[in-house]
Amino acid sequence: MSQADKMKQGQFTNPETPGYVGFANLPNQVHRKSVKKGFEFTLMVVGESGLGKSTLINSLFLTDLYPERVIPGAAEKIERTVQIEASTVEIEERGVKLRLTVVDTPGYGDAINSQDCFSTIISYIDDQFERYLHDESGLNRRHIVDNRVHCCFYFISPLGHGLKPLDVQFMKAIHNKVNVVPVIAKADTLTLRERERLKRRILDEIDEHGIKIYHLPDAESDEDEDFKEQTRILKASIPFAVVGSNQQIEAKGKKVRGRLYPWGVVEVENPEHNDFLKLRTMLITHMQDLQEVTQDLHYENFRSDRLKRGGRKGPEPEEMDKDIILQEKEAELRRMQEMIAKMQAQMQKQGDEGDV
Repeated sequence: MSQADKMKQGQFTNPETPGYVGFANLPNQVHRKSVKKGFEFTLMVVGESGLGKSTLINSLFLTDLYPERVIPGAAEKIERTVQIEASTVEIEERGVKLRLTVVDTPGYGDAINSQDCFSTIISYIDDQFERYLHDESGLNRRHIVDNRVHCCFYFISPLGHGLKPLDVQFMKAIHNKVNVVPVIAKADTLTLRERERLKRRILDEIDEHGIKIYHLPDAESDEDEDFKEQTRILKASIPFAVVGSNQQIEAKGKKVRGRLYPWGVVEVENPEHNDFLKLRTMLITHMQDLQEVTQDLHYENFRSDRLKRGGRKGPEPEEMDKDIILQEKEAELRRMQEMIAKMQAQMQKQGDEGDV
């Protein structure tokens, strides 16, 4: 009698061989539970207008996150301040659900004076940490929505000769709060030699200014050789030089997403033309690591810093209490002076009475 027949008759049998306990199936249980629950990921995109951020995001996830976006004119951009636009979409692929939130920052770098244009972005990142800390400390922690920013694609213009001062200031301001992935936009405006030269220049400037970008973890020794080679290629491709397009173009008898030029076609998903496929592979294969680094490093730093302050926002307690301490010392000094004055008056009075 087969095991299925025994189960139909109400007999409970051991599905495995004798001597097998069964906890080797625990990963399968975690997998089923994770697939049922779904996954959450928040991606922030930052860069000047016109670098193709929206097109690239739509190309990455094969969806239209900005169906009703209105592009402002040049006159409006001059006076425009940085805004935060969060778009959430539910993506399902082969039964696996992903709740993707893309945080766009229109207006970044558009104003004439962009000295303090990233304070709004930093406040948003801190607010998400604050909200998660509040929910985590509450009574009901079963359905906490994780809106913390797990990764930031920072778009660098291909027209410069490296990083601009604003690029350096912004990345240094956020590198301890979020995983920064530098991306060279519109790579089809560069030749292969120019692209490699720009990549080396950007990496040198990142090291020179002490900017901490996201580094892919090394492949484990027990991983297969293909994955090790893939990791090595992805590490060597940073910063990723990408091209985005949602248009279908016919090339070599097949439909591809790309850009048509008089001299030929740039295919978005061709690794010989740009790093789009490498960027998407990095994001998908290391999505869990990006979340773990956010949880274990950036969020823990924020949480420990907040606990040091006694749960208060703003500056450190020493800075907050500095004026109070000075006032207390001045009050104590006045009390000492008054006590000395009283003692001197008493001694003077006693001396006068002795003379009489």
